[in-house]
Amino acid sequence: MKSIAIFCGSNDGALSAYREHAIALGHELANRGITLIYGGASVGLMGAVADAVLEKGGNVIGILPHFLQTREIAHKHLTELIVVDSMHERKAKMAEMSDGFIVLPGGPGTMEEYFEIFTWAQLGLHEKPCGLMNIEHYYDPLVALFDQMANQRFMQQKYREMVIVDTTPEGILDQFAHYKHPSVKTYLTEDRT
Repeated sequence: MKSIAIFCGSNDGALSAYREHAIALGHELANRGITLIYGGASVGLMGAVADAVLEKGGNVIGILPHFLQTREIAHKHLTELIVVDSMHERKAKMAEMSDGFIVLPGGPGTMEEYFEIFTWAQLGLHEKPCGLMNIEHYYDPLVALFDQMANQRFMQQKYREMVIVDTTPEGILDQFAHYKHPSVKTYLTEDRT
């Protein structure tokens, strides 16, 4: 893996552990020579992970919509900052440039980014791993929801197994190294002929 996209909050969250793990992930990416692709902001967990990669001499590419750049949240010390016209263009560019996706704690925007990229994988639009860093059990309810989706047959089990979850940067990146994408989504089940 040469590059990983990180989706995460533009705030630090309620627990110091969120920021600590964002920094640890940034350091691990730099140590492994993996370029960070992220939303381009200097604030919250986004800024923390970018600063951590840069601190260790790694490469960071930020992708930021113009309207957010004008709000003065753009990180000023990145390897490269790409300014785009829309949130849609930002996500498409991040997907294009990344070999995998890791989600740190965040709010609705983070969830929207994760679900879109996960759905693209499910539909076969890419074959890249998508992982949740479950810091302090933040994503336990989401993991339980995925289990519910599979149990109630709204998600095939092979796609439930695409939900990569770990609590450490090393663990999630090691899982990414062994990731095998399932076959492309079909709408036939064992109940249909």
